[in-house]
Amino acid sequence: MDLTPLPDIINKEEKYKVKEVWNYRKQGYGTWFLVHWKSYGNNHNQWIAESGLLHAKEAIQDYWMKISSWNL
Repeated sequence: MDLTPLPDIINKEEKYKVKEVWNYRKQGYGTWFLVHWKSYGNNHNQWIAESGLLHAKEAIQDYWMKISSWNL
């Protein structure tokens, strides 16, 4: 039995919520983030281009603040 939670449906589109950003990498001219989705296990983590994370600005800011504190 699959217990994977269903996404929210907003304007007839599936929407998943980012719980946390775990890493980043530069690829070409863009930045990609390793995203951990809310209510999903680690096996669902994905690398997503920054342009695909328009509704996750707070999670991205939290990530940058967290890694900048590692260098203090």
